[in-house]
Amino acid sequence: MLRITQNLGQTDAPADDTLTLPFELRRKGRLRAISDGGTELGLFLERGRVLMDGDKLVSEVGRVFEVRAGAEPVITAHAPDWPTFTRACYHLGNRHVTLEIGECWLRFAYDHVLEHLAEHLGLRLERDHVPFHPESGAYHGLGGHHHHDH
Repeated sequence: MLRITQNLGQTDAPADDTLTLPFELRRKGRLRAISDGGTELGLFLERGRVLMDGDKLVSEVGRVFEVRAGAEPVITAHAPDWPTFTRACYHLGNRHVTLEIGECWLRFAYDHVLEHLAEHLGLRLERDHVPFHPESGAYHGLGGHHHHDH
């Protein structure tokens, strides 16, 4: 197993192979995976950082692997107007749903309960099988962590 220990981020460094992962696996810092070229990999990366499509990962022996966001089942929800879109973002965000947000549309991992809620909020839904690129969150990159007081 080849150990991946460094994420170079978005760089022009040429890749020796690719690693296609769905969002849930791109969230993990510790992971066993098989590259698209068939190499067995062990990821030992900084925890809390999501691997982005195009990130370059470096193994202990210098091999470079480019991350690819894999297609996965998602719901893409289109709002007819900005008030509907804003209301949907509020209600889904209030449930801590991981969202990819576009111009009057949003995308979330397939979940029949959320699908029903989004329909109830007036969104037109499409079931898709595409790469998922959700927002990183309000606390990402601010030097702090999100804590709830209990």
